[in-house]
Amino acid sequence: MHVGRLNFSGVHAVDESRLRSALATREGSRLPWGAKAPFDKGRLEADLKRIEAFYADRGYPNARVVRADINPRTSQDVVDVLVVIDEGPPVLVGDVDWQGFDVLPPDHLRALQEDGPVTTGEPRNRQEVTALREQAVNELRDHGYAYARVTVTEAERAGGSAVTLTYVADPGPLSHFGPVDIVRNTSEASVSDRVIQRQLTYRPGDVYRRSLVQTSQRRLYGMELFQFVNVEMLDPERRDPVVRTRVTVAEGRHQRVNIGAGYGTEDKLRTEGQYRHVNFLGGARTAGVRGRWSSLDRGVRVDFTQPYLLNPRVSLGADGQQWWTFTPAYRSEVTGGRIVVTRRPSAVASWAVSLTAEGSSSTISDETLNDPRLDDDLIALGLDPNTRRQEGTFTSLGFDYQRSTADNLLDSTRGYQMAFRAEHAARWLPGSFSYSTLSSDLRHYLSLSDDLVLANRLQAGLIAPLDGDIANVPFSRKYFLGGATTVRGWGRFEVSPLLDGVPIGGISLLAMSSELRARLSGRLGGVLFVDAGNVWGERWRLAFDDLQYAAGVGLRYRTPVGPIRFDVGYQLTTIPELTVDGLPQPRPWRLHFSIGQAF
Repeated sequence: MHVGRLNFSGVHAVDESRLRSALATREGSRLPWGAKAPFDKGRLEADLKRIEAFYADRGYPNARVVRADINPRTSQDVVDVLVVIDEGPPVLVGDVDWQGFDVLPPDHLRALQEDGPVTTGEPRNRQEVTALREQAVNELRDHGYAYARVTVTEAERAGGSAVTLTYVADPGPLSHFGPVDIVRNTSEASVSDRVIQRQLTYRPGDVYRRSLVQTSQRRLYGMELFQFVNVEMLDPERRDPVVRTRVTVAEGRHQRVNIGAGYGTEDKLRTEGQYRHVNFLGGARTAGVRGRWSSLDRGVRVDFTQPYLLNPRVSLGADGQQWWTFTPAYRSEVTGGRIVVTRRPSAVASWAVSLTAEGSSSTISDETLNDPRLDDDLIALGLDPNTRRQEGTFTSLGFDYQRSTADNLLDSTRGYQMAFRAEHAARWLPGSFSYSTLSSDLRHYLSLSDDLVLANRLQAGLIAPLDGDIANVPFSRKYFLGGATTVRGWGRFEVSPLLDGVPIGGISLLAMSSELRARLSGRLGGVLFVDAGNVWGERWRLAFDDLQYAAGVGLRYRTPVGPIRFDVGYQLTTIPELTVDGLPQPRPWRLHFSIGQAF
């Protein structure tokens, strides 16, 4: 016998999805081929007790299960379960007292009191009470009190409808970091102690801060040299004001080879190979080479990173490439490289300055080249009338800033990401192109419930060519929209200024997307999305009244390497002049199949 539906009546004060997840009795899949959930009467009876405990933990100690109805379906092998609940009156938080926290700076104590999860006048939630106690302990330990302890007591007020919570701190002695012990899994380690020590964000004699210990552990993991890293305090029961710490590491393989193949609606069959050495020439330097082949792009890139440049937070990187890109309008070849200095002031933010030197060679599509009426337009875009190509070099200075609080780079459910870039290529630097760019990419993720996420994205970009001459911008730097990650009603590179129906790229870009992501069953999810955006050939034009719109639905299947994605985008507006492969495109929808969220 299997469970068909598990329904509740009388649930108002708690999140029903969280209540369901706390139970052992589960619904079967609504899909005919989906997994079935066996019915167990003993398990259901235990769940009825769990329901009452669930409510008690959330401030409803008088909640009771009135009854549980088991209703067999006609087929007799499936039952529907209805649980009727009387929640009863809640026990509210009447007041919160704080004792022993005068060692904290007043503004930090005030933030703890005002921004913590416990709110007076709301039902007393034991998980929130415990979470606030942990926050209080962490706040003390982040201000030098390595051995701080906090206890919380609960006293009923008259009538029993409210309680007073009292948090009592035992800070212990003010502590400082002492000696650091480094322990390895083998005596034949190739990563020196010096490499490990310079990744630590604290030094002997510094005031103890728990956050510095956590940051040090994250930095060591981020080097990709170790399979295991643990940074811990030694002998905490001694409560020694000089805190001795131990760093335990287990080295992993330093040389890695990855080979893969895939298929997408845009790049069709693609193959990719990568070799990386994460301790190249010692000192945690990394070097690698990557090759890729697809119908959209192909080529080889090499890179090198020096992780420590005078300061643990500063790194030096260099990369070079020979890369071909294919669009509906042109084919471009880029050869060159760049040098980047990156500083990471915190775990969530970084900024970088770069020097790029590249050669660019582009050829317009045959359909456009063979139309003599377009010669003047092509020359204005920078096409040489003799070679029928745009060729040149450029050297640019760039600045990038990034900040991310997103919880997962592959499939974010909360937090935000922001990226800003400024680039300037001028003829006072070696090169034949001259332009300046400003661009931004902002993303926000809001968890509406355990199964529902609202994701939003805003992109903007501006290119200013020297003297307003668009021929001063290489084709490989121009903007396009459309495809699996932007305005999904069109294919890749199909949203841009047109020349005889062919997208040729622009110098002003504005794009927006909004997705409602829902978990449907197990690993399967669904998406509703709306996209808007456009690209213009004029400088400094971001016209909200001149956008192309698309909407659609999608499916997601979660895997360890990110969600497999299938989207259907429908055009809400039209680009009647657009041609693809020389033919008009009357079809108002596009299919997109790929891996990873759209943003």
